[in-house]
Amino acid sequence: MKRRTLLATALLGTAAAPALAGTARAAAPGPSVTRTGTTTLDSQAIFFVSYDGLVNNNSFQKNALLTYKGHQYAAWYTADRNAVIGRRVLGASTWSTVKVGHTLRYDDSHNVISMGLSKTDGRLHLHMDSHSDGFTYVKSVAGLMDNPAGQTWTTSRFGAPQSTLDGLALTSQFTYPQFVATPDGKLQLSYRVGVSGNGRNALAEYNGTSWTALGEWSGSTGTYTSEHGSSTVRNMYLHGIDYDRNGRLHSFFTWREQNGAVMCNSGGLTNHDTGYVYSDDRGRTWRNDAGTVVGTTGTSNTVAVTDSGLVIDALNPDHSLMNQESQATDSAGRPHAIISYVPGRFGQCTTNYVGDRTANGRAFHVRKTAAGAWSKTEIPVALNSSQRTRLVLDKYDNAYAILPYGRIAAASAASGHTDWTTLFDGSGLDAFGEVLVDETRIAQDGVLSLLHQVRSSGTTPSALRVIDFGLPA
Repeated sequence: MKRRTLLATALLGTAAAPALAGTARAAAPGPSVTRTGTTTLDSQAIFFVSYDGLVNNNSFQKNALLTYKGHQYAAWYTADRNAVIGRRVLGASTWSTVKVGHTLRYDDSHNVISMGLSKTDGRLHLHMDSHSDGFTYVKSVAGLMDNPAGQTWTTSRFGAPQSTLDGLALTSQFTYPQFVATPDGKLQLSYRVGVSGNGRNALAEYNGTSWTALGEWSGSTGTYTSEHGSSTVRNMYLHGIDYDRNGRLHSFFTWREQNGAVMCNSGGLTNHDTGYVYSDDRGRTWRNDAGTVVGTTGTSNTVAVTDSGLVIDALNPDHSLMNQESQATDSAGRPHAIISYVPGRFGQCTTNYVGDRTANGRAFHVRKTAAGAWSKTEIPVALNSSQRTRLVLDKYDNAYAILPYGRIAAASAASGHTDWTTLFDGSGLDAFGEVLVDETRIAQDGVLSLLHQVRSSGTTPSALRVIDFGLPA
């Protein structure tokens, strides 16, 4: 089968949208950020660098910050390795914290804490401390999230840590927990089964009473061949998994090959191509951009590298394409993503992915246009980092890229997202690298909350902070 679908519009920019004809109407505002406050979660949070990242601030966490019913929640590990959850009233300067009875096992930045909310019963769910092994799961009492003002914030509100999902074991090789709330109030858990270069994506679902394993939906087998060599095993790394307001589930991804023979130099990354799939039945079946079913969850027909129509931006493994970057959907349900790599103008073979991405890496905004084509625009800000960028959209569909070190660049919807400019340069944050966002808050009160950790050295603890920016009202 034909493996690739080329990006329909691979130019670094598109023409700006034409002006509205007919009667005049007020133009939507362009992007802006207004700093409104900073709070400290922990003045001495655990700090160690592994896989170029921090365990309290890793791009694939979903969610380290979460907002619901006028309260914001945060999860992290303290200097003494305790897993804690913080809560504050939106806009408050202080957080109340509770320990949940678990301590971090290893100095591994993959072992993050992710939070989720099941609206059917008002519980907060926590999944933590896993990298291709077992996991720890904690859930709150029912109704904790529905009436926060009437519920004291104490450890007794949380159940005992478990090594299963209420008895559902899932897998002994678990990584990358991401909770996603379904439009009908259920809660799903996305995760990887297996190891880097040989893993499969899977889903479980909580209905307010019990967890069910929906099964695996991406495959690891099939032959991929580059100009350098071939690989027969891989895994699909997700940029995210998100429902739009119409109930469609979207996921951008990259493939990582197990066999380094596919790249030009062993110092690079075997990641290649940006792909896209979606589901209209809560993750049971998956379709490519053309609408063709390419996988069915829990069956042998999983999404495979050999399936046609998956790739929306083709790139070979020689440019240190980053995995697990970021995605979002706009008010019309159109998917957007951030990808990053070393462009060809800096050479056609990266030999040290950390050094080359730091020196020459660039982020790109990939999006579905109103005409149904794919378009890509380079964000004209040097990464100066090997790490990842987050993407959010405001109520007017302006796009914001939160780059390493807390820098914020943005582009207006009116320009077709081509007028990228820096709005905040990160001054005063002294952020280590990757910065997380509260994806759930923007729609609720128009505030962009960023979670960052102050840079340190060795294993010296440092401050973990949340900074808030007002977006256009």
